[in-house]
Amino acid sequence: MIADSVVDFATALANGGKLGGLDVGTKTIGVAICDAQWHFAGPCETIARKKFTTDLAALAAFVAREHIVGLVVGLPLNMDGSDSPRTQSVRAFARNLAPLGLPVLLWDERWSTAAVERAMVAADVSRAKRAVAVDKLAAAHILQGAIDALANLPAPE
Repeated sequence: MIADSVVDFATALANGGKLGGLDVGTKTIGVAICDAQWHFAGPCETIARKKFTTDLAALAAFVAREHIVGLVVGLPLNMDGSDSPRTQSVRAFARNLAPLGLPVLLWDERWSTAAVERAMVAADVSRAKRAVAVDKLAAAHILQGAIDALANLPAPE
């Protein structure tokens, strides 16, 4: 199940549990994780992209190892909210995650990498260290935005 709505995603995750966040790039996939109570997201790892079957196997290993119950995938929309070729590629990537059997939330990631880069520059992180960490930190930024939205949903009646 792929959701564009945080409400639909929350419904699919009625029992809670750890979530994974993905920042899908052309060369790497940034991976993040949050606690089962959906309070804090943190960076986990960066997967070097190869062919999709290899990428899927790496993600399946992450899901199994961390007991992930749902994935939040950053969706790179244009600044006006429209789709681009890159957006379509990420949507296809999300559809191809179906063998994992997890609900997937597509989350607007327009400012994630820029926000992470700004924070690392402000913290005086070297360019080399920023290059290594940016993807998994962007994934954590994406995931934190989604879990903040989940936390602000009205309680079920």
